[in-house]
Amino acid sequence: MDSCDAPGLMPVDTAIEKMLSVVKPISKTNRLPLAETLGLVLAEDVISPINVPPFANSAMDGYALQRADLDKTDTLTLAGQSFAGTPFDGTCQSGQCIRIMTGAELPAGTDTVIMQEETEAIGDQIRFLVKPKAGDNVRPIGDDIKLGEVVVAKGHRLSARELPLIASLGIASLPVFERPKVAFFSTGDELRPLGEPLAAGQIYDSNRYGIRALLDKFGCEVLDLGIIPDDPAQLDAAFAKATSTADMLITSGGVSVGEADYTKDILTQQGEVGFWKIAMKPGKPFAFGKVNECWFCGLPGNPVSAMLTLYEIVQPVLAQLAGQSQYQAPQRLPAIASTVFKKRPGRTDFQRGIYQVNSKGQIEVATTGNQGSGAFSSMHQANCLVILEQERGKVQPGETVTIEPFNASMY
Repeated sequence: MDSCDAPGLMPVDTAIEKMLSVVKPISKTNRLPLAETLGLVLAEDVISPINVPPFANSAMDGYALQRADLDKTDTLTLAGQSFAGTPFDGTCQSGQCIRIMTGAELPAGTDTVIMQEETEAIGDQIRFLVKPKAGDNVRPIGDDIKLGEVVVAKGHRLSARELPLIASLGIASLPVFERPKVAFFSTGDELRPLGEPLAAGQIYDSNRYGIRALLDKFGCEVLDLGIIPDDPAQLDAAFAKATSTADMLITSGGVSVGEADYTKDILTQQGEVGFWKIAMKPGKPFAFGKVNECWFCGLPGNPVSAMLTLYEIVQPVLAQLAGQSQYQAPQRLPAIASTVFKKRPGRTDFQRGIYQVNSKGQIEVATTGNQGSGAFSSMHQANCLVILEQERGKVQPGETVTIEPFNASMY
């Protein structure tokens, strides 16, 4: 066990549990037009004010009739028609049938629809070739949604799957929680903005672009404070600005043990440190704390480490901060390793992998190769994470591992 696998590091699951135990949802809400609520979190249950459908209607193009009539004859007289939006005006009498289109209101006096392919028409005489059970091809009142039913629960983040559902109820606006305000910056004298030439020992600041992309996907309101040098005064000012305006501050870099890493000192002076360092690879130097009413998450400086700690550890916390009581963590599945996965016991490894379904219908996963915390090309190549347990060692082909296919945040 090397220095990176030293005992006493907090397990990943414990770290997440500790954060979730103290972070409370934002309480501020707004009522917005339905079209403006995509990606926001419901502050109240959506309760249906109507039945959907509001009337019994046909599931087929065909003929509406009283099923009992077919016990006496197989031929009925056509008495009218019912189209979507233009229902039959009247009552269908015994011995009659009504031409009906899909979605049209079921005429009074009818209880069954027979599709047109199962009939023969000779003038206004319609012969029925089948005798179905009563109620066939009829969608009853409230078949989809019933009056008073909870359609979407409080705490659900609204997507393209919910908006048309809510629109079908005639609901024009919704109460939603405000988006979490998240400030973020990168720290380090070695960092340079894009487009500028690099001097000796310098690198481009790529982390902010990954952090911004994920925060946008998480549904946050973001405040990008740029690059802050390793200077206590400038870091102190950045902390003050962020913690006075944001619900959470996320930094990248400055949370390890270097002599020029001042973030922990500032956090200790201005607020409180919840924990420092976790048993995760990559991502050990992850910090959590609070300054005034602003939560703090310090991500490692290496690009893969920053991305994975934000995705794995901060994502569920931001979901809770946003009021997502219906949040679902990325799905995990068993898979068969098709390549070797190198690992030493001591930390939970989040390795980048490529999974596929083989000819036997089994999920197989291969490594992307270089698993270094600075090798960001591995994130581009991957479609999942291979999660290797804290005390597990090297994995051989054929062994079963746990994979976590990337959720929508990564696409």
